[in-house]
Amino acid sequence: MYRERRAGRLPATAWIATAQMGPEDHRVLPDGCVDIIWHSDGRLIVAGPDTAASTVRWAPGVRYAGLRFDPGLGPAHLGVGAEQLRDSRVELADLWGAGPARRLAERVAAAADPATALAAELAGRATHPGLADPLAPAIVAGIRGGVAVPGLARAVGLSERQLLRRCRRMFGYGPKTLARILRLQEAVRVAGPGRSLADVAADAGYADQAHLAREVRTLAGVTPTGLLAAGPTSAASP
Repeated sequence: MYRERRAGRLPATAWIATAQMGPEDHRVLPDGCVDIIWHSDGRLIVAGPDTAASTVRWAPGVRYAGLRFDPGLGPAHLGVGAEQLRDSRVELADLWGAGPARRLAERVAAAADPATALAAELAGRATHPGLADPLAPAIVAGIRGGVAVPGLARAVGLSERQLLRRCRRMFGYGPKTLARILRLQEAVRVAGPGRSLADVAADAGYADQAHLAREVRTLAGVTPTGLLAAGPTSAASP
């Protein structure tokens, strides 16, 4: 079981998950986001931005609640650059210290709605000014709009080298990799029953169906048919 909703004042999606019967394996696609994840066994994990899909297992009897920050906006709330978290799962205690992480886990565990409690706790913390980048939404919008790197850099008033550094800090990787990941997410979003792969490729911004197939194999580890036939993928990364 997996449910999600917007996280109130935070630029994030709150989600909860539990295994229905026995352990469940779920494919998690890269999305340019950073998650903070509470486990009902007391752990708090920070999941960094991935460069390829991973398979996670939900353990029976364990509840999960998390916040998936919008692309580029997690570092300011968690206090660490996204590049330092790329392709990794880190104990929150390693970032905040054992005491603050333990107190947060206890408050979330005591709440009737762990996801709401987690969102409220994070919303009440000061953001880290050095990691709060106002250009993140504009960069994401430009990439989703198909703007090439040189044009995107000009549009946000940066050199291409400056754009690369800012993207690595905000998203965990450069603008070209981010564009590939956001395009994959768009392909999943626009796919639906009866839609051809050629139509999905065109709508998501791929050059053609072969381009879609190559990118899905590289980023998701499966064929486009296998990915899209599986339906929506979980965002949870326990």
